[in-house]
Amino acid sequence: MTETQDQAEIFGGGATELRDKRSFDGSDVSSIPAFVFGEELADLADADPRIVVLTADLASANRATDFAERHPDRFINMGIAEKGMITSAAGMASCGYVPFAATFASFSALLCAEQIRTDCAYPRMPVRIVGHHSGMSMGFYGTSHHALEDLGVLRTFAELTVVCATDANHLRAILRASVDHPGAMYIRLGRGRDPQVYSMVPDLTLGKSIRLREGSDLTIVATGTEVHPSLEAAEILAGEGVSVRVVDMHTVAPLDVDEVLAAARETGAVLTVEEHNVTNGLGTAVAEALLLGGAPPVRFAKHGVPDEYIPVGPPAALYAKYRLDAPGIAAVVREMVR
Repeated sequence: MTETQDQAEIFGGGATELRDKRSFDGSDVSSIPAFVFGEELADLADADPRIVVLTADLASANRATDFAERHPDRFINMGIAEKGMITSAAGMASCGYVPFAATFASFSALLCAEQIRTDCAYPRMPVRIVGHHSGMSMGFYGTSHHALEDLGVLRTFAELTVVCATDANHLRAILRASVDHPGAMYIRLGRGRDPQVYSMVPDLTLGKSIRLREGSDLTIVATGTEVHPSLEAAEILAGEGVSVRVVDMHTVAPLDVDEVLAAARETGAVLTVEEHNVTNGLGTAVAEALLLGGAPPVRFAKHGVPDEYIPVGPPAALYAKYRLDAPGIAAVVREMVR
């Protein structure tokens, strides 16, 4: 407990600056897609005997239960042994399987960084590490369960593909594309109830971004959970006469450098938006692309979580606090184009 953060008040709902009706009352599950991770993999496994699923005692949280019900002989609950799960998945991959190993992003990416690097990426094993409940979506669970550094850590691992799912249909596309993709992969998911961006399963090429909205004044390059609020922000700004392009940069490594350079040439301003520490995440990757790719002079800013440990609180209120909701993103764009 610190002087600036009364934990009892926050958990009791008395901290008004962190209160948000959507978080306290919950969401209407009928209107928001749930996790399709297990369901989609079960469908793929019907025709592909190589697919296996491992989880670290979180089958209900990530809906791996849907896979376990249909393919119990290819489902393994490793218990609370995340490092062993990743190493076991690498061993299975070396025997011809395509394992999907899923747990909270804070555990998979941060706790198991050594296993991902040495056991999976270095020998180019086709292991798909699935980090769900990424960013600050585990709000009340605190820093040990927040994953605001995973992209920054893992995008530095050679031979590792790093990709972020935007919504349920996008996740289906990523899983389908991942099965025969060479080498290891980290798949970053949100809370599993992310608002819909794609009305149908999109055509997806790993390493190639998707331009969702055209614009001429500025380009928002977003990834994962921040794509939907970025689109909403662009709609708000359109009503004010500001034309904003929105790009879903789902693959953070390798980055779609051509799309970044096109944004610089054609709109003259680039803003990255991510549910991640602003240090070494998507924003830094885009900045490197602009600098090393020979982009023309361009206004550029990184928008995400400041380089700090965030307070405990309901996720929706945290998004508002850090201006990672639609009104907040729109405000950041206004500051850039002012």
